[in-house]
Amino acid sequence: MRLPLPQFTMGDRRPNHIAEVIETATTEFLAQCLEPEDLSFPAMPPFGSWVKAIDEESGNQIYAVVYYATTSPIDSVHRARALGLSLQELREQQPQIFAMLKTEFRAAIVGFQLPLENSNGASSLTYQHLPPRPPQVHQAVYCCNPEEIVDFSEKLDFLRTLLQMGGAPVDALVAATIREIYNLRRADRRWLVQAGRHLSLLLKDDYDRLRIILSQVHL
Repeated sequence: MRLPLPQFTMGDRRPNHIAEVIETATTEFLAQCLEPEDLSFPAMPPFGSWVKAIDEESGNQIYAVVYYATTSPIDSVHRARALGLSLQELREQQPQIFAMLKTEFRAAIVGFQLPLENSNGASSLTYQHLPPRPPQVHQAVYCCNPEEIVDFSEKLDFLRTLLQMGGAPVDALVAATIREIYNLRRADRRWLVQAGRHLSLLLKDDYDRLRIILSQVHL
């Protein structure tokens, strides 16, 4: 038995529609990945990857960074157990396994974009601080496209938001986020130096932490 998420065919989904919000808070949200059409696990977004969701009441598009993901049984009473089978063997011998598992991820909110009609300009205004409210339960979650991430990362104030995130592996998350953006910017060294300088200002009183984060930005 699966959770009662809306059922879509692949043709019904908008591009990059990967999940749905199932729990929400001021600083983050929990999303459940949509089920694939074939016998496989839902695609788990990578650590440090970027997602977005629209708060339909305000029209704000909210940006967030994935910091935790899990695949677990839908039934919280029974745990999954090792079967000693490959994925192909599972599909052939135990296809019901895929219907008994769910994939979820948590994402830290780093900013938002106003709807075009509220921006008083030719393009929407983007802010790198927490929105007035997070996306609501059952709102769709999408992967961000590279152009959005590159545009958002022109400013670096979101790094402070990530550094202040509670309950997350913050140092590893900041490093992963920088690596992701650097790759999307096609190895833009100017941006990387700027990000390093910004981090050094934010962590000027904690050199050890700065060193640990920078040591994880292996490129």
